Amino acid sequence: MAIKKYKPTSNGRRHMTILDYKNNLSNHKPEKSLLTSLKKNGGRNNMGLITVRHRGGGLRKKYRIIDFKRNKDGIKGKVKSIEYDPNRTSNISLINYVDGEKRYILTTKKMKVGQIIMSGEKADIKDGNAKILKNIPEGTMVHNIEINPGQGGKIVRSAGSSAQILGHDENGKYVILRLKSGEVRKILSMCRATIGEVGNEEHSLVIKGKAGKNRHRGIRPKVRGSAMNPNDHPHGGGEGKQPIGRKSPMTPWGKKALGVKTRRNKKSSTKLIVRRKGEK
Repeated sequence: MAIKKYKPTSNGRRHMTILDYKNNLSNHKPEKSLLTSLKKNGGRNNMGLITVRHRGGGLRKKYRIIDFKRNKDGIKGKVKSIEYDPNRTSNISLINYVDGEKRYILTTKKMKVGQIIMSGEKADIKDGNAKILKNIPEGTMVHNIEINPGQGGKIVRSAGSSAQILGHDENGKYVILRLKSGEVRKILSMCRATIGEVGNEEHSLVIKGKAGKNRHRGIRPKVRGSAMNPNDHPHGGGEGKQPIGRKSPMTPWGKKALGVKTRRNKKSSTKLIVRRKGEK
């Protein structure tokens, strides 16, 4: 998908870029039966207290119900349209199955309108098809991978992401995958995955260009701690600009903000073979 640049008609337009959806997406309205309302909470919990700061506002949007389980085995479906989804970085495809059911799935790089897709053992090794990991050959790029069988895809779902199947263990119980982060881990061989790499890989190259873009996404402004009063932030107070006055930067609640370990002493999973690059 190409990136479109604006002419510098204003300061906000000067560096702004967007994805050129005109030539890549279908001119098709979302399927009403697969839409549901999306409630905003402004970063507040059930008590009305802010638990996540800098949230609120934003454009209204509907949630598209995505088929992450891909459990419609042996039934062929046709890609009717490729659509934009405001709730995720990747695009989605509307699938019309021969039995009349319609579902949304994640769009892969090579997926095109009119393509036939299928799930299950009889499905070919082709972009958009879903199979159990033990039936997918080594070296294949996959996405939308389950962690527990039947749970639905949980990892490798964002734009441009993929994982590679490196092999199978001796017992055939696990499949070894290399993730985009460099992690190598085991996944149960009975878990499903979709073949191919997630499309819309140029999403990360888009330059917002102005603060209003973040407001449209529901992200509110952040105020520097050094600009606050001392009763609001440990960095606040003083005449003019002042240094932090401490050994390390602090959070608004007086905790260390940098150099603090966030991982537990134990491994996050016994199935983890190689951690991300630079981690111990």
